[in-house]
Amino acid sequence: MASPFTTFSLPSELAATEPPEARGLARDEVRLLVARPDELHHGRFRDIGDFLQPGDLVVVNTSATLAAAVDGVRSNGRRVVVHFSTEWEPGTWVIELRSAGSSEPVLDAVVGESIGLPSGVELDLVAAHQAAGKDPGTRLWRAQIFVDGPVERYLAVTGRPITYGHLRDRWPLSAYQTIFGFEPGSAEMPSAGRPFTKGLVAKLIGRGIAFAPVLLHAGVSSLEAWESPQAERFSVPEATARMVNDAVGAGGRIVAVGTTVTRALESVARPDGAVAAGGGWTDLVLGPGRGARVVGGLITGWHEPEASHLLVLEAVAGAGLVQSAYDGALEAGYLWHEFGDSCLLLPHKH
Repeated sequence: MASPFTTFSLPSELAATEPPEARGLARDEVRLLVARPDELHHGRFRDIGDFLQPGDLVVVNTSATLAAAVDGVRSNGRRVVVHFSTEWEPGTWVIELRSAGSSEPVLDAVVGESIGLPSGVELDLVAAHQAAGKDPGTRLWRAQIFVDGPVERYLAVTGRPITYGHLRDRWPLSAYQTIFGFEPGSAEMPSAGRPFTKGLVAKLIGRGIAFAPVLLHAGVSSLEAWESPQAERFSVPEATARMVNDAVGAGGRIVAVGTTVTRALESVARPDGAVAAGGGWTDLVLGPGRGARVVGGLITGWHEPEASHLLVLEAVAGAGLVQSAYDGALEAGYLWHEFGDSCLLLPHKH
């Protein structure tokens, strides 16, 4: 996989260690950096409407976050955390194993190994989900889970949100939901939509800015710079495809809320930029060989150095503008990660 052109070092003090609500802020009061070819603007997310225009179409992800982390015990007695990434087929899930008490992936599991889960449930590793390549071991597995009823129901009772080491504490699942999410399926929150509030959406609609839904269930993030994004389930409804094409035809911008929305829309975008309804699995990787065809603006959080998400940003906005935005965010002390600040990339004058 290609490496992002955008390079930077992330100081540890810029990690958002708790939700903005715990810092005394409303969701839409996080900081917003607006990056355009001729300027960087610093403000608050609640003022994002000042940079959008009537006729623009904001596309959101309706996937809700699962309580996808479950404590388990390996057959050798070692305690692990199982991250449920996505349902591969009925009864079989793509999962990731992590060492309990750390954020390190377990890389020495083997086919046939069983993991004991709460309530007497068992998880059996049946196949590696990715080729080893440069990986010293297998990070993702396809696993059969033996549970009565839907796995999502079991997770809702037994699991908790996936978290990483930059957080000070555990937060309830509600902290990991956006106002748009109503169909559970994402292992990790589609976090670009988190700063939106119902009041802000109503205000934007009142200004003539439209909203349209897509669905993409986000899997577990890749921690390795060389790993390509995993395939993910998505759906672009007929009504959304029509709204996208109508907005473009009328001169409006398509503003994607996050890399998940970008991946979904671009998976059904033809070379001429027209979008058709579609769904299933997408393994699209945006980057130097495949730029954005329809997405003209991107609302996003701040990503880790060398993360594959940076390739998506560069495909939409160009590497130069993305680098400028990241340089500006670092200089101004913006906060990173799922509870951090936001960015609006607008690469074209409008």
